[in-house]
Amino acid sequence: MTGINIGLLVLRLGFAALLFGHSTQKLFGWFRGGGPAGSGKLFETWGFRPGARLAVVAGVCELLGAGSIALGLLTPGGCALLIGTMTVAASPAARNGLWAHLGGNEVPVVYAFLATVIAFTGPGRFSLDHAFGLTGFSHLWWAAIAIAAGLLAAVPMLLRRRAALRSDAATTALTPSTSDKEVTA
Repeated sequence: MTGINIGLLVLRLGFAALLFGHSTQKLFGWFRGGGPAGSGKLFETWGFRPGARLAVVAGVCELLGAGSIALGLLTPGGCALLIGTMTVAASPAARNGLWAHLGGNEVPVVYAFLATVIAFTGPGRFSLDHAFGLTGFSHLWWAAIAIAAGLLAAVPMLLRRRAALRSDAATTALTPSTSDKEVTA
């Protein structure tokens, strides 16, 4: 049983370290990230508006999730936060397939799966949940709640993105192209 608990601790700390880097790229521009302004411009192209504000929201969600996972504190809540955030993060690259080297959504999918695994296993003995006697969080129904909450929380942002992209497409369709302007001139 100790090996499993050590394995869960290593998994949680490694995952949280990756999430820390992922979130601080958006929040502070660390690790060659764009910070709110640069990440915001990218978010805008993906249909997430206002881009800079939503980049900060995504970064804060990732950082809070990382803290929850690292500490093993209120673990189902941290997992729900990450499942929702990564579901939204996976959407812009979904049309490219899964694999990252082809521009796919591999990283957010893997992060969402890791959060799902931790939701099912719980954080293990070496966690604040265990230290505070919150061991009931390791039941399957807490994992189901975390998954459902994360997915449901992603829906409004995904719908908002879809509406923005449709509006962009309609605007583009109504805007005459340069070649049309030359013909009429």
